[in-house]
Amino acid sequence: MVASARLLPGGMQHPSARVSVALLALGAPLACARAPDASARAVAAPPPERAPATSAPVALPTPALARAGGVGIADVVERVLPSVVSVSSKRAVHGSMPFGFGAPDRQSGIGSGVVIGPGLVVTNNHVVADADELKVETADKRKLSARVVGTDPKSDLAVLELSGDTKGLVPLELGDSSRLRLDDVVLAVGNPFGVGQTVTMGIVSAKGRANMGIVDYEDFIQTDAAINPGNSGGALVDMDGRLVGINTAILSRTGGNVGIGFAIPTNMAKPIIDSLRSQGKVVRGWLGVSIQDVDQELATALALAAPSGVLVSDVQRGSPAERAGLLRGDVITALEGQKVDGVGQFRNRIAATAAGKQVKLVLLRDKKSVELSAALAEQPGDRKPLARADGPSGLTLGEITPEARRSLRLPSEVTAGAVVVEVERGSAAAKTGFRPGDVVIEVNRQRVSGVERFRELLTKATGRVLVLVVREGSTLFLVATR
Repeated sequence: MVASARLLPGGMQHPSARVSVALLALGAPLACARAPDASARAVAAPPPERAPATSAPVALPTPALARAGGVGIADVVERVLPSVVSVSSKRAVHGSMPFGFGAPDRQSGIGSGVVIGPGLVVTNNHVVADADELKVETADKRKLSARVVGTDPKSDLAVLELSGDTKGLVPLELGDSSRLRLDDVVLAVGNPFGVGQTVTMGIVSAKGRANMGIVDYEDFIQTDAAINPGNSGGALVDMDGRLVGINTAILSRTGGNVGIGFAIPTNMAKPIIDSLRSQGKVVRGWLGVSIQDVDQELATALALAAPSGVLVSDVQRGSPAERAGLLRGDVITALEGQKVDGVGQFRNRIAATAAGKQVKLVLLRDKKSVELSAALAEQPGDRKPLARADGPSGLTLGEITPEARRSLRLPSEVTAGAVVVEVERGSAAAKTGFRPGDVVIEVNRQRVSGVERFRELLTKATGRVLVLVVREGSTLFLVATR
């Protein structure tokens, strides 16, 4: 029982946890939690009258802890369980035998999935990636073969089609994840560690979690419902028994649950699932800009009233953004009449918009509001996401030589600048976000022709300095403080 107690920093046991363990050890009924002074009154309580033998059975009251917002949790679970399955995978893993001799090893994996249609299951891409054999076990212990209909590594979603006897598999109703509020009660259903179907309860701890570095497109629901390895692809449901998220990842130093789990919201997952079902792939809208969040440093340097919107740090040639007239340095504040809060939200909304559709943008350019329309194109092949940075001493600089140009794979339009060769750890330059391999091409909107010009411009500058660098083929603004 001691293992159940919560620990405070320093290994101190939480008093309430100690009490809970003691009550359970004594076999105290759950209802005791509703009346702390019940023991004091119980001494004088008369024995209950015996009911007549002919009386109809009386249903016992549901303990308060077994209900949430007036809804019986057990009732919700009964409706949901038949729609959640376990997904097992096998894949070949080639060993290190010399010259390729020896049969490849077989690696097994386990995850979860949710029935979304007749014979169709949604799960995480990482559950089925590279698998050459997939099996699904239903809540009533039937084992079915499965094949991949389509996968989307950028969102970590996959759709499977089952073969065999799929009768009785009930698709889980999709809820509106945008209606979730912080502190709403949710249930996580899945197969943690392969032990079998398991239900855990928690609350919505946060919404719109992005920039976590888990996948390219992130808009996670954060929950403290216990999610562990094997829960991936399982259901996060609300108290109406509707699917509001696909459990995907946890934040942990141990590999186990510490109360920080992430689920893909259904409003983000639905268009991806529909695209995978109909086309076997996801077709995303593409604008053709590199963007970054506007923090307070950038807002001050750009003379913005508040740190909001997203800053255009690069416009790709021939892109919808270039054709629409977007320029480097524009700050996009609204998309289709809705406020733009940050990079993650903006990228997700553009990606979820069909190619060919016109979108209306509101932006700030030289302190003036500008409205533009852009016709989105289909997103081309995989692109590296733009690294995000937040000013300099601690820089070792070099000129752009033919060798540097080849090694850094600089775009042909970058004809001059100063190469960052080394960044001293802990220096002002490091804190600003400079990285080895960056090429500085502008300081306060003035071109940098080489190392000496960079130093000259930097020496003249005061206060916050806006620095434009080329990094991994894209441009990025940094703010240095003098």
